[in-house]
Amino acid sequence: MVQERILPVFDTAQTQITKEEGLLLYEDMVLGRSFEDKCAEMYYRGKMFGFVHLYNGQEAVSTGVIQAMRPGEDYVSSTYRDHVHALSAGVPAKEVMAELFGKATGCSKGRGGSMHMFSSEHKLLGGYAFVAEGIPVATGAAFASKYRREALGDAGSDQVTACFFGDGAANNGQFFECLNMAALWKLPILYVVENNKWAIGMAHERATSVPEIYKKAHAFGMAGVEVDGMDVLAVRAVAKEAVARARAGEGPTLIEALTYRFRGHSLADPDELRSKNEKEFWFARDPIKKLAAHLTEQNLATQEELKEIDRKIQAVIDDAVKFAESSPEPDPSELYRYIFAED
Repeated sequence: MVQERILPVFDTAQTQITKEEGLLLYEDMVLGRSFEDKCAEMYYRGKMFGFVHLYNGQEAVSTGVIQAMRPGEDYVSSTYRDHVHALSAGVPAKEVMAELFGKATGCSKGRGGSMHMFSSEHKLLGGYAFVAEGIPVATGAAFASKYRREALGDAGSDQVTACFFGDGAANNGQFFECLNMAALWKLPILYVVENNKWAIGMAHERATSVPEIYKKAHAFGMAGVEVDGMDVLAVRAVAKEAVARARAGEGPTLIEALTYRFRGHSLADPDELRSKNEKEFWFARDPIKKLAAHLTEQNLATQEELKEIDRKIQAVIDDAVKFAESSPEPDPSELYRYIFAED
């Protein structure tokens, strides 16, 4: 096993968080985990097709960043591992599940599938099949917000954009070009690297000359920070600071969240490349269990309250599957619809 990086220590006990905030974070993470578990079941039962990349283990990143923003108002750009980002952004679970089933009621009208979740209503800019493809789109959204506010005089245009991508994307040209532009123009954007150590079968340390991705921000005079991506409160604290800076016109931040996917790269991946020791090291740092322990230790929630949320979410997931199964297939007569902005 490659030597694990030593993360900055975050004193969770000193975190100021209300019971309502804590339960919201817990519910959002449980929703993401339960949804992905159900996706695996449906995939193996032949209910969905194509590549499906699950997010299990990384929930603290999606929840910590997006819940530190204004979900539904601020922009979110995702990757091909996009189901949970969509859920955190407020897209209803039934619309995400229907999209995975290829149904007309899906958030992308059944045309996108697993890797192309999109919702204009929820400011979800899309999932992207190609590595780093969402970075220029997110940068453009951030530029649009700044332009509307400063050039067009729209004081209400203070949206911040969160751009999620993996460690592999940090070796792509778009990453460097967009960070340069964002720093130059002080764009209101958070570049969030979900470093889960593996780009399909390539270990991150073998693929890049500087494994500490957050340090690459310094080349552009940009704020760069690393955070424990398995601790939702740590991610939330870093994100809140970055969001405040972005909204105040102080420019972008590169956040490297060290996290781990609990399943293979996709559901077609036998996951034989990662060592048993490495997996066990990260499984023991489950972000949901960590938050649950904090909430109970700080008397912010009881075990029964957490179990009630688990039951509530399970009902949401069950309803999502029923909705997806009963929804209609896209009508063949609409094959060419949505290619152009006609409605």
